[in-house]
Amino acid sequence: MKRPKAFGFDVFGTVVDWRTSIARESAGFLAAIGRGDLDAERFADVWRQRYQPAMANVRDGRREFVILDVLHREMLVDLLRHHGVDADALDPVLVTDWAHAWHRLDPWPDSAAGLARLRALAPVVTLSNGNVSLMIELSRRAGLEWDAILGAEHARGFKPAREVYLATAAASGVEAGEFCLVAAHHSDLAAAREAGLMTAYIDRPMEYGGAPAPDRDQRQDWDYEADSLTALAAQLEART
Repeated sequence: MKRPKAFGFDVFGTVVDWRTSIARESAGFLAAIGRGDLDAERFADVWRQRYQPAMANVRDGRREFVILDVLHREMLVDLLRHHGVDADALDPVLVTDWAHAWHRLDPWPDSAAGLARLRALAPVVTLSNGNVSLMIELSRRAGLEWDAILGAEHARGFKPAREVYLATAAASGVEAGEFCLVAAHHSDLAAAREAGLMTAYIDRPMEYGGAPAPDRDQRQDWDYEADSLTALAAQLEART
């Protein structure tokens, strides 16, 4: 297997721990609105479950492209309504700040160091559904260094649409077959492989709090597999 000439990274779940972070943030906000009775981890899980259906409306052409910040806020409002909370009766600044909890996700312990080592081998870019401002704030807070912020907003579409992968590879100046998606999600990797990209799977067993991943049935033999970004870097460094 040839070494990639550039790496694109899924971010939510692969590089940052969204579940722990969103549960922590939501616990504070739920207490602030008098709904501390709700389970914050369950709240985080259900918020995340609304992710793909919300983006599907854009991918299927039923809606013009909007950035993920917009969808995150809409998903939050819908989830609050499900629990009998009228978001319109809340301070809009509070609701927006809560929706922007996705800007404040903690990295996995190996992420910053692993990303730096991989960046020494080839350019590293985001290949995320997150919008540019979200990725900038998240990355600055988490100490993550990229060569470019690419993905959904650049491509004006959401993964797993084929054009998002191809547009990110093209913007990185390499052919699809020279570009490697690094992700913790088999469904993401499967779509990237279908688009002609190389694939690197990072095992993140605690992404869903130890529960089985929802896309485990899509597992394949990926080009590279590791249990951390530092371990992936070590594999590739050994090939120099």
